[in-house]
Amino acid sequence: MKQLFQDLRHGKVFTETLPAPKPGGGQLLIRTTVSLISPGTERMLSEFGKAGWFKKALSQPEKVCQVIQKIKTDGLGPTISSVRSKLEEPLPVGYCSAGVVLEVGAGVTAFKEGDRVISNGPHAEVVCVPENLCAKIPEGVDDTAAAFTVISSIALHGIRTLDARVGESVAVIGLGLIGQLACRILNVAGCRVIGFDLDPARVELAERFGARAVCLKDGADAVQAALGFSGNVGVDGVLICASTKSSDPISQAPKMCRKRGKVVLIGVVGLELDRRDFYDKEVSFQVSCSYGPGRYDVNYEQKGLDYPIGYVRWTEQRNFEAVLNMLQKERLSVEDLVSRRVLFSEIEGKYDSLLMERGVLGVVIEYPARAEALERVLWLGPERVAAHEKEAVVGFIGAGAFARSVLVPTFVKQGAKLRAIAGRGAADLASKYDFSYSTTEYEKILSDEAINTVVVATRHNSHADLVVRALEAGKHVWVEKPLAIRAEDVERVGEAWAKRPDLVLMVGFNRRFSPHAVKMKELLKGRVCPLCMVCVVNAGAVPDGSWVKDAEVGGGRIVGEGCHFVDLMRWLAGERIVGVVVSRAGCDAATIGLEFSDGSIGSVHYFSNGHKGVVKERLEVFCEGKVLRVNNWREMEGFGFKGFEKMKLWRQDKGHSGAVRCFLDEVEGKRSGGMSWDEIRDVSLGVLISI
Repeated sequence: MKQLFQDLRHGKVFTETLPAPKPGGGQLLIRTTVSLISPGTERMLSEFGKAGWFKKALSQPEKVCQVIQKIKTDGLGPTISSVRSKLEEPLPVGYCSAGVVLEVGAGVTAFKEGDRVISNGPHAEVVCVPENLCAKIPEGVDDTAAAFTVISSIALHGIRTLDARVGESVAVIGLGLIGQLACRILNVAGCRVIGFDLDPARVELAERFGARAVCLKDGADAVQAALGFSGNVGVDGVLICASTKSSDPISQAPKMCRKRGKVVLIGVVGLELDRRDFYDKEVSFQVSCSYGPGRYDVNYEQKGLDYPIGYVRWTEQRNFEAVLNMLQKERLSVEDLVSRRVLFSEIEGKYDSLLMERGVLGVVIEYPARAEALERVLWLGPERVAAHEKEAVVGFIGAGAFARSVLVPTFVKQGAKLRAIAGRGAADLASKYDFSYSTTEYEKILSDEAINTVVVATRHNSHADLVVRALEAGKHVWVEKPLAIRAEDVERVGEAWAKRPDLVLMVGFNRRFSPHAVKMKELLKGRVCPLCMVCVVNAGAVPDGSWVKDAEVGGGRIVGEGCHFVDLMRWLAGERIVGVVVSRAGCDAATIGLEFSDGSIGSVHYFSNGHKGVVKERLEVFCEGKVLRVNNWREMEGFGFKGFEKMKLWRQDKGHSGAVRCFLDEVEGKRSGGMSWDEIRDVSLGVLISI
């Protein structure tokens, strides 16, 4: 299958061949027949991509501040690598499509194979979409009209947010595609509508469908026009559908309103507000969020948990259904909003010119009807097999942000022979790093006899199961931390490894492999007294919707990330953990107290409520009248050690390269004893006590 992407480094739009996705639980696999280009949103992304570094920075000043702060704490090199990694990830383009269901995932009951549906899927021949972001197309509505459903729902939710009622007067600023749809839906709802735009053709189009429209090109006064339209009392509400850097719309909108009127922003405009404009009339202002309630809610969109209709009448899916009903009843017409039609096979060469064409509204992309079977493996290069019995041939399961930015580049740097990668977004990584093939079925990695080493880099709740299956398949395993998010799964992994002691298992506890940690262990080698260790982690906040904080998926940040530092202390002490005490302050802030069998103690302070200007990680070890202090894995100071005072690196090194090198050496028989089961079990169960 092919899909359209944009490269955010320079704005180039390109089609890429990918293996077909596989629907997970609660998802639909859909063959696209028609998709719709939304000129406003997609033009904005295109312009951002084409802008130089300086203009990109000016458009996102808050991100610039984050970058500067990261340079101060982590150093220039890691910061540049992080920014490049994010910009190098291709961005899927599009969000309005119609098609036919090919497969349904586990738990889906409202849809079946063969259903005609709309979704917010991107411009692609095949899309995989959660069921709450889909709706059935009723009889009598063709696919082209149906493709307008999602973008129409943006207008509809803005109108619901405005709470426009029968007989009320509403001003619509900006008569692009969403503005035109808003005018038509407002007319259906029995409102009186006045629209404003700089394009005479758009003004004329709005007037043909019942709106009073004013062209601002020649200097017409929008405020006076709106006041005159409302009998000099002011309109009841204003919808801002424009896309402009100017603050004129947000300045004009409250002046158009009556006392206690309402302004709702759908588009993107400058926000230099004059308090008096809103204060004098007590005008309210609200931003409308996309298609409606449920948008960006992981529980609703990804887990399929619907809001009860008695409490949330209009979710995003019910808004989709309302638009489709209007199309079926012919209360909403969209045919004349189609400015251009283009074949998907030609879109790569025409995309930019279509976006920039003056006066263009809806651009419909038509896809070929395909009957061939879905291909879920994409071969890219020569097959890579082991040159000798112990050479590691690696297959990755998981192609998310950490795999993309850290794991895959590190394995490449250490000379690993990469054969395959499985996961969403894997094709781009496979092409960039010269894998033999990419796939959307991880089972292919486990069954591939040429692969003897598996890297598990999926979400945390799948780690233990994949490790067990990989060990049972006879593969060496690197698994990103944590090993598991349930104690019983830790024991299950132990049982599987005990049956295959010839295989190597390593968890991605990389801090112990940092040059500073290695030096620290060396300096403490001759100790006879217990260690006293303190680790402070200024982790920073993570948005509430992040999967990492989801107890069922990520296990929470203490389990998912705090384990790094428990392992570090367990390794430095070199002794079993005999006591764990956890004090929590919220879901992602805790102090973990550790006791070791030799009397050593340690405390891990993992906090999310600190300031970004403070280094992220600080470790101090006290022993026999001496102190070692590590700051953010860039520098270490020693106090009381003969011949050692300071160790400083040019760039931060958290031990990723050292960990991967150790793992590959062990797989290839060049060393042994990388991580013992006692260590892995100790750390995994010790951290799980915090749940």
